[in-house]
Amino acid sequence: MATNFTYATLTTAIQNYTEVTDTTNVFTSTITDGFITDAETRILRDVNIDADRKSQTGSLVIGQEYINAPAGCLAVRSVQVTEDDTSPDTLIYLEKKDVTFLNEYNNYGTAGTTVATGRDIPKYYAMFGGATGFSDTTSGTIMFAPCPDKTYTFQVNYVAIPGSLVNNITGTYLSRNFANGLLYACLVEAYGFLKGPQDMLTYYEQRYNKEVEKFAIEQVGRRRRDDYDDGAIRIKIDSPSP
Repeated sequence: MATNFTYATLTTAIQNYTEVTDTTNVFTSTITDGFITDAETRILRDVNIDADRKSQTGSLVIGQEYINAPAGCLAVRSVQVTEDDTSPDTLIYLEKKDVTFLNEYNNYGTAGTTVATGRDIPKYYAMFGGATGFSDTTSGTIMFAPCPDKTYTFQVNYVAIPGSLVNNITGTYLSRNFANGLLYACLVEAYGFLKGPQDMLTYYEQRYNKEVEKFAIEQVGRRRRDDYDDGAIRIKIDSPSP
């Protein structure tokens, strides 16, 4: 198996493993592209991948209630604001709340109306809207409370929807670093499309599950551990009861 895939080598591998070489009537490019994007989406949902962690900065002006979430944002991890004119700079991580909480806090009803209460450095944020599709450039709105009383720098830390191998044909993070898992996920889609054989569908589903478990340990375990703070990995050893 290849250690990494390009778009061309992955589509060829799908054809070879399934022994389907008819690209005119069976595995058209539209069909195989669907296998790949469905597999990528599945992996995106199954594993919190480090490479998908992004951040975006900007400025909040006086009285600003909303900002747009970064384009391609799947989920917001945290929001922080910085008061730049203090010494040292004051950094605050905002607490996530529901929109109804922020509406009550700001004491107003209709979006865009003048805030009736005082302004201060934001303490809370809420999410609403967006997330209507992978091709949607609007990923939702982030609301603040209280509204800024002056200019603040904000930073949104988020999980981004990664680019697909269908568009980035020379390679993606998954095709280079999780090639076998991506292939197995594609083969699950392919055998489902072919409606069998059932034993092959089951086989590749099991292979995918084993690989994604190891990949998840790498991404949310080994890559986020620190030997200085965490030390050696501790493995539980069962011992007989006294």
